[in-house]
Formats: sequence, C-alpha cells, structure tokens
Amino acid sequence: MKRLIIHGDPGIRKGAIIEYGGEEVVCFAISRNGEWHGPEEVQLWCTVGTEDEFEDFEKRNFTPHFLDVERIDAEAVDVIRPKADLAL
Repeated sequence: MKRLIIHGDPGIRKGAIIEYGGEEVVCFAISRNGEWHGPEEVQLWCTVGTEDEFEDFEKRNFTPHFLDVERIDAEAVDVIRPKADLAL
C-alpha cells in the first residue's frame, strides 16, 4: 500500500483500477486537492494498493504517515476501471 499523488485529473474515483509504471493498483481512497486555493491544476491524493491489501485498508491496519509516496502526472496513468463497481 502507498500514497500516490496524481497531478491533474485522469477521471478516476474511489475504487478505480489504474496502471502506471507497469504496475496495476486499486484506488482505495481519493482526496481531491487544489480546487479553489491550490496549485494550477488539481491534485488527487490516492491511497492505492493491490486487491489483497484492501482488507488491511478497511481495518486501518497501516500507519498513513509511513506509507511510501509517489508523484506522477495524470498523462502517465492508464485507467482500467474509472470507479468502483457495487462491490469492491
């Protein structure tokens, strides 16, 4: 599990499956920053991981401050599924 900061909006929402850098991950949570007083373009702060890590995310079995952080541009994201189905 890690924190992914996306510069720009590739059109994803909670539960999206994306691929970047040859890795496929699920977006467990997304915070949208920069709408009014932020940088030039919106930033999506996503908590991402594999489907196997979703149970740990739900039970908060991790420390958010110690997650690895990666930054990418929206153009580097390939959207496989833009948002969650009814059941994640």
